[in-house]
Amino acid sequence: MKSPVLRHLASSLALVALGPSLAHAQQAPAAGQAVPSLSPVLVSGQSPMQALDPSPQQAQAALRAVPGGTNLIQPQQEVRLVTLRDALDYQPGVVVQEFFGGLDQPRLNIRGSGIQSNPLSRGILLMQDGLPLNDADGSFIISMLEPRNAGLITVRRGANALSPGASTLGGEVDFLSLTGTQNDMIRLGGGSFGSRSMTLSKGFEDDRLDGRFSFGYDKSDGYRHHSASERSSFQGNLGFRRGSFENRTYLSYTDLKFDIPQPVPKARMYDDPRAVLGDGNTPQDLSNNVYKRDPHRDSSQFRIANRSHWGDDTLNQTVGLYWQRTDDDFTNPQVANVTDGDTYGLTWRLAGKAGSVDYRVALDWQRSDMDREFYAIRPADGRRLQRFGAYALKAENRSAQVGADWHLTEQFSLVGDLKYTQAVRDARERNSGKTLDQDWNYATPRLGLVWQPAATQRWYANVSRSNEAPTFWEIVNGEVPAPMNPASAVASMSKLDLQRALTYEIGGDGSLDVAGRDLRWSVSLYRSRVDDELMSVSNANGTPAGTYNYRGRTRHQGIEAGIGGSLPAPGDGLLDYRIAYTFSDFRFRGGEFAGKRIAGVPRHLLSAEIMYRKGGWRVGPNLRWLMSDTETNHANAPGTQQQAYALLGFKVAYEHDAHWSAYLQADNLTDKTYASSYAIRNSATAAMPIFLPGNGRAFSAGLTYRF
Repeated sequence: MKSPVLRHLASSLALVALGPSLAHAQQAPAAGQAVPSLSPVLVSGQSPMQALDPSPQQAQAALRAVPGGTNLIQPQQEVRLVTLRDALDYQPGVVVQEFFGGLDQPRLNIRGSGIQSNPLSRGILLMQDGLPLNDADGSFIISMLEPRNAGLITVRRGANALSPGASTLGGEVDFLSLTGTQNDMIRLGGGSFGSRSMTLSKGFEDDRLDGRFSFGYDKSDGYRHHSASERSSFQGNLGFRRGSFENRTYLSYTDLKFDIPQPVPKARMYDDPRAVLGDGNTPQDLSNNVYKRDPHRDSSQFRIANRSHWGDDTLNQTVGLYWQRTDDDFTNPQVANVTDGDTYGLTWRLAGKAGSVDYRVALDWQRSDMDREFYAIRPADGRRLQRFGAYALKAENRSAQVGADWHLTEQFSLVGDLKYTQAVRDARERNSGKTLDQDWNYATPRLGLVWQPAATQRWYANVSRSNEAPTFWEIVNGEVPAPMNPASAVASMSKLDLQRALTYEIGGDGSLDVAGRDLRWSVSLYRSRVDDELMSVSNANGTPAGTYNYRGRTRHQGIEAGIGGSLPAPGDGLLDYRIAYTFSDFRFRGGEFAGKRIAGVPRHLLSAEIMYRKGGWRVGPNLRWLMSDTETNHANAPGTQQQAYALLGFKVAYEHDAHWSAYLQADNLTDKTYASSYAIRNSATAAMPIFLPGNGRAFSAGLTYRF
């Protein structure tokens, strides 16, 4: 005879198998993720500057007006917060595929947008405090994001993105900084594979002025050979408020370094997941010796931004401007890509109310000026040889947006937006004088409906267009066709078309009463018909081999769903649970690979966590389950699939009082050997270096003191 608690838990878990009943906990954090003793500390640090520094309630209210899939994340409530995966796990529709398990460049996938880029560098608009972090060509270095300094993360999937410059299939992800005295702390951490971290943050605030700075340092020796990483970051912001006027200035600097262990063949991965090419004496080891060629990435970015807001709900305006300088040395086993660039941006938004209509108008301008050089790598020692390409690159975007929410009744709202963009991508090879100037003009419309039959329930539907211009990672190419002959190095430029898609989406979210407590749920179902999808593939050695528009229609469709809440537990405790499920069915509908699955995205992915909470203690297991094999090449060649796997973990967190807390976390408890990611190709064989092994069994611990 099952206990009531087990019956309630079983009924909750059964919702996962029912598909449409699934949902996610992003509209509010899973109950119990913040221990009551800490809540007063977090609330007391809430800045009064609500327009530029929204509270979770304000952010949630804004997301509920969106007629499509969204996520609201409070990363400071996570037990461990070091990597992007820590912040974005358990979020339906947001897929993070780690590369080397350290501080490197994970793949962030939303609805398959940009997953084909190599390295991941496009498909989603990353934002920092409401302003783009991407360069003007749409590219980004994802590890420049600092989740430990984020109080909130909002995700608007697909065409639900609100920024006038966001028009891709993936949507936008906005990291909103902590301000004032929120989370004043010293945090120390360490663990397996020589990982160690330190965070120091301090702030001040009064009625009109507040400020905060944060410094973070991380270093890891890495699980695999040649996979060490190191990251230093500084972020600060200063805010001022007088009456209805608010202004905030942001300053940040990030320095990132990591070694690249490169993919290995499947058989070698299972024989020794720590090994790299160069540990043996095969022809592959000799031609791609990682130790000698020394692939790595060294990047730094300085950024300064400012935002001002004035007015009220009836009529308000927001102006933002920013400048960022990025220096990037990305060296693969055959080519060093060295890029220096400056990006400038300016955005203006006006919003107001007129009767039953909420309206908005926005303008956005971005420009990047970059210098990119290609150097051949000598196989014997990784020394840079001849420069075989030197490019002057200019990207510019001019975007305008008009939109309105027409509240037909108290329950029904009709939502419409129209964005118009002029995108410029000009490239010139300095030595030869060859140029390739490309520009596109496109409209990105969206029409949606929101129905809220009750305060705890919302349903929506929308139809939208998306457009994505290629980045310079796709347009400008450097390759060494003969791996042992650097003299074969060649640079080229690719003329590419826009990637365009028409997307239909339906879904909903809300809460149900289970055992006297709220079970929060949401589910989104979408289908996108994509034309001229941008495909970036790797060569036989696992290094980039160019990008092309697929000449045939492709289809992206899926389900993004999850649940979260709390249940009564023995001993007067609570069971906090959250489950996220993402189903991705991406296929070629015509062309060369008609009927095949598009490589690069897990078909079924489930992550779940259950934590027993009592007093200051939280204890419980977690699961990340890749439920089916994943194609790594578009031909779906046999024997080349990423095999399904399940990773078990366990967390223990203790909060002694409002000041002291500690955690212990175990990952991959069964020491499962698995591929965390892979090189995407048109076709492949099992003997090729395809897979990036994930971390083995690992333990980490941390101690925090809050002022």
